[in-house]
Amino acid sequence: MISTMYHLLEAVGFKHPLHPAMVHVPMGMAIGGFVFALIFYLFERKDFLQTAYYCVCLGIAGIFPTVLFGFTDWQYRFDGEWGFLIVMKMIFAVTLTISFLLAVKFTREEKEHSHLKILIMYAICLLFATGLGFMGGELQYG
Repeated sequence: MISTMYHLLEAVGFKHPLHPAMVHVPMGMAIGGFVFALIFYLFERKDFLQTAYYCVCLGIAGIFPTVLFGFTDWQYRFDGEWGFLIVMKMIFAVTLTISFLLAVKFTREEKEHSHLKILIMYAICLLFATGLGFMGGELQYG
């Protein structure tokens, strides 16, 4: 099934992996969420926290297709071979998802959490996204 999909795409001239195109959504939203949370922290502007929240919500929405295409690329291009980087990417994908969900929770409960705690949560999202990106680069480019 997976190889059929890739063969169809290759037949129309698309020979690239699918995962890199999707990865920009959660990664970009982790960066954007952190930047807007930092501006909120520095200037106490709630509209920037709201924007950070929306960034993370969009990041959550982008995780499923990113993981799905990561899985299909892994199966097709790496023959589903288990390796340290694949295992770490899977772990980091789960931890990024959890950190995104916690960032949403902390933002919704902003009155119960200090602004520093909220900023730290968004920084954790950025760290996991950065780790995932680094491991993906190592996997693809060595």
